[in-house]
Amino acid sequence: MNAFIQVGLFSIVVTAISVPLGLYMARVFSGQRTFLDPVLRPVERAIYRVCGVHPGTEQDWVEYTVAMLLFSAVGMLVLYGMERLQYYLPLNPQKLGAVAPDLAFNTAASFTTNTNWQAYAGESTMSYLTQMAGLAFHNFVSAAAGIAIAIAVIRGFVRRGSKTVGNFWVDLTRATLWVLLPICVVLTLLLVWQGVPDNLEPYVHAKSIEGAEQVIAQGPVASQESIKELGTNGGGFFNANSAHPYEDPTPLANFLELVAMFAIGAALTHTFGQMAGDRRQGWTLFTAMALLFLVGAAAAIWSEQRGNPQFAAMGVDQRASAAQSGGNMEGKEVRNGIVGSALWTTVTTDSSCGAVNSMLDSYTPLGGLVPLVNMQIGEIIFGGVGSGLYGMLVMAVLSVFIAGLMVGRTPEYLGKKIEGREMKLAMLFILIFPAVILLPAGAAVITKAGLAGITNPGPHGFAQILYAYTEASANNGSAFAGLNANSPFYNITLAFVMLLGRFMMTVPVLALAGSLVGKKAVPPSAGTFPTDGAIFVVLLIGVILIVAALTFFPADTLGPIVEEFAMRAGRLY
Repeated sequence: MNAFIQVGLFSIVVTAISVPLGLYMARVFSGQRTFLDPVLRPVERAIYRVCGVHPGTEQDWVEYTVAMLLFSAVGMLVLYGMERLQYYLPLNPQKLGAVAPDLAFNTAASFTTNTNWQAYAGESTMSYLTQMAGLAFHNFVSAAAGIAIAIAVIRGFVRRGSKTVGNFWVDLTRATLWVLLPICVVLTLLLVWQGVPDNLEPYVHAKSIEGAEQVIAQGPVASQESIKELGTNGGGFFNANSAHPYEDPTPLANFLELVAMFAIGAALTHTFGQMAGDRRQGWTLFTAMALLFLVGAAAAIWSEQRGNPQFAAMGVDQRASAAQSGGNMEGKEVRNGIVGSALWTTVTTDSSCGAVNSMLDSYTPLGGLVPLVNMQIGEIIFGGVGSGLYGMLVMAVLSVFIAGLMVGRTPEYLGKKIEGREMKLAMLFILIFPAVILLPAGAAVITKAGLAGITNPGPHGFAQILYAYTEASANNGSAFAGLNANSPFYNITLAFVMLLGRFMMTVPVLALAGSLVGKKAVPPSAGTFPTDGAIFVVLLIGVILIVAALTFFPADTLGPIVEEFAMRAGRLY
């Protein structure tokens, strides 16, 4: 009953807020007036004047892509320099030293790509300035860039006979000012109310009752926590991430952060429907995402509540009672319980957020398989801000192509014919993702440097490596946390995987938008396959699962699946 209440309430709230937020974003990116215009329009104009942006000039897909890549490259270089020089920069009361070159490169790539993978302890590695002006800045702009790309892709699908997909600088600015900043201000105040600190004080040194000295970290936590969840960034101020009571202190704070992870990804489906002039198209994508989410959440919660059969064989009672939570509580905070932990894990890997409030390395094999599969299907279950929507649109293109083959006519989506060029770009997008996961993961398991990071040999160790490269390519940032990844080998290889997973997949999807934007609409006929109903939802989900299974099932079999069978056979301890 607890699971039904928590998952049901969460689903209702996300659905309720997704519609008004999605319609609001449609107004923002269509240039229509909103209630924030009197305050934000002057700020926007000032930014354009300082940066030399001409907001009335739009870009074709190539210009849009180049602007996005250049902006990301410069931001990554600045962040790398800030990490390397932080000892000499202000707002460093702890006098933390320079970040090692390989770790600084990994972190700069991580936050530039909206991955926020952390191979370090935040409170003992990054200064306040690096956290705020470096990492938090990228939390905003990497999320805004993802939203901007999604809006450009939407324009490619819905515009008729055009040559342009928008202006990257305008979309980036409006995503930051009109969407991310206002929501983060409100969410930050709510989190402070719930007990999340937000200050610039030095760390507190206290003595415990036994006389031992304890260091209590301080810092601007709430302001970073809000954009961390809303922008699906996931990087924590503290090493324990959202398992730390300063980041996630109360049930209400936990719930607010969960909703924030899904808010923009869910709302963008309605933005798509509104800009397409057919709200049912948005609801179709939302429904497919929601059904995949519910199945994953149910599987994760069931697996963790079931517990470990080897404990039962040793006489350990895993049933829920007044004395214990029951099930597999290893690596989980008692204040969150199994349902709160498994639900969070499902949401964070559906949304490409990567924040964790429990230790994924301690999940049952099936419970750990759920977040892995969530990422392997392309982070399209609501997904990262922007990336989830455009990933789902690529799968929709593939689905209508398959439907067209079945009925023997040229496939169409939103009245536009899907032809050879569009399918080549869609397949390139789909094939890049497994390539940048499986190739480096294979290299890691056959090299001494890769094997040195494994702390648990066997199928679980392989799962740790597979998970690390999967989350890097999916720009997720979560981890099984049992892999010693802070080494030159993993820092460098994972950094390149993060960069390829973000930008190599962005280029073909923007090229797809550029190919579609110039096409004129074809009037629907009796043979047109409908893309706004239950049949298309079933087809879309089926295509997503089949593509993921054909690509990753062999690798998953060597990791979590064989580990599950071994656990059931009593061979794991």
